[in-house]
Amino acid sequence: MKKILTTLTISTLVIFAMTGCTKTEEGAVLGAGIGALAGQAIGGDTGATLIGAGAGALLGGAVGNSQEN
Repeated sequence: MKKILTTLTISTLVIFAMTGCTKTEEGAVLGAGIGALAGQAIGGDTGATLIGAGAGALLGGAVGNSQEN
């Protein structure tokens, strides 16, 4: 129960923090989150998680930027 409450709290904070963001910023945040999850699932260590987050942020930001233009 405590884990679910923590997850919901963090998700709510992220959603509120992204309210005023541009498409580029939203894409970077979402890409970093998805990339971190993928990096952890594939590599299983901190280095893979950080590489996935960085790559996801770059790709997500690029996609968000293309949506703005």
